[in-house]
Amino acid sequence: MHLVKFIIDAKCRFDDNASFRNQDLAQYRDWTQVDKKEKIAADSNLNYIALDGNIGCLVNGAGLAMATMDIIKLHGGNPANFLDVGGGATSEQVTEAFRLISSDPKVQAILVNIFGGIMRCDVIARGIISAAKTLELKIPIVVRLQGTEVDAAKALIRDSSMRIFPCDDLDQAAQKACNFSAIVGLARSAAVDVHFELPI
Repeated sequence: MHLVKFIIDAKCRFDDNASFRNQDLAQYRDWTQVDKKEKIAADSNLNYIALDGNIGCLVNGAGLAMATMDIIKLHGGNPANFLDVGGGATSEQVTEAFRLISSDPKVQAILVNIFGGIMRCDVIARGIISAAKTLELKIPIVVRLQGTEVDAAKALIRDSSMRIFPCDDLDQAAQKACNFSAIVGLARSAAVDVHFELPI
């Protein structure tokens, strides 16, 4: 008696960071099984996962991103995504990150949380300002920057006259983002528009 064995199903996991070593396998990736925004993010070298909340998150570093989402939840908000721009993001990548976040119609506010070690805060600030102008963002952006060139970054944001609200403390930044999101949500449910202004 001979036993015949068949493989009915199989699943394989590959480390995306090592895909350059296996280009012959990478070509078989089925992008139809992935969120379209995640494909766009991958093409821009961004780490993005769509969630079902209403506060967009832009962070550098996976650990900081997880902590940022936790503190949003702590203040009663719901993160709309996980987005890690990494340690060496350019202004163009930051703009693309904002394009991804703002393409989600559920997003009512954006929280940026950057610790500039390798990453320079002024580069992030330029990207934020460029994105806000290019994409004509109407939702509030709360920005918490710490680290390399943070003073230059704050000056750029202050002089931009955009709807960008700076915050030094992460707890306060998360609270503000949650409050803004609630306001925008109420306005949308009443079919009215809200115009945010920076305090004088």
